[in-house]
Amino acid sequence: MSPRKAFVAGWPVAHSRSPLIHRFWLDRHGIDGDYVAEAVPPDSLSVFLRQFAAHGYVGGNVTLPHKEAAFRACRHATPVAKRLGAVNTLWLADDALHGDNTDVHGFTANLDDRAPAWRRGSNALVIGAGGASRAILQALIEARFETILVLNRTLSRAAALADHFGGPVRSGGFDELPRALPHAHLVVNATSAELEGEAALAIDWSAARADAIAADLVYVPLMTPFLRAAAARGLTSVDGLGMLLHQAVPGFERWFGIRPAVDAELRRLVIADLGK
Repeated sequence: MSPRKAFVAGWPVAHSRSPLIHRFWLDRHGIDGDYVAEAVPPDSLSVFLRQFAAHGYVGGNVTLPHKEAAFRACRHATPVAKRLGAVNTLWLADDALHGDNTDVHGFTANLDDRAPAWRRGSNALVIGAGGASRAILQALIEARFETILVLNRTLSRAAALADHFGGPVRSGGFDELPRALPHAHLVVNATSAELEGEAALAIDWSAARADAIAADLVYVPLMTPFLRAAAARGLTSVDGLGMLLHQAVPGFERWFGIRPAVDAELRRLVIADLGK
């Protein structure tokens, strides 16, 4: 049997830690296979997706900016992928392209691992209304949070998300943050301020609940200003690295037939690579 290969496609993609993660699991389980990064420009994605099986791939991941375009290319998508309008995990079955979005799983599994008390909360505050926010809102809805407030600098973007998801999700501007913070059991930073070199949103954590949990989607730096300030207040803080690790689990299981574990050894390996 020839080695099974999978990929991560993005533009750019050199920064991706996915090959490191999947190769760690392949080595741990003694699987004859590989996982590689493919730099695919947006205008080449449709051709790449039609031909990846011919290049020996059994499936793969897509990262920015391809998640929505890959969703449109799929003949079959899971219910959560349809809800989000985006996929990050692909495979072929019956000669058709299938897609899933495992970011929801990654977010919830990370919180289950690092701060399991989060499921006892009922009030969530999500800061930022970009593409990453969709998976977070879906996760919170599935966890049956009673109130989910998404705040964004551009109010119309937050309002669009609230309209899309409905139910417990409502929207507001950043000016609502001081009034909302004291009620939140879970506060999620879904902005990309640290990634884009922007100033972090100033949060007066002294007004937060003593049992509040702060979670960030960013993992470079691992301890963001958002998390550092929350930790200084004595709050439980959850970095974004675990979401990256846990979202990779379902894809590896689908392509290679074994469900891998996210553990301290893998986390140390990726943190060491982040420090290079």
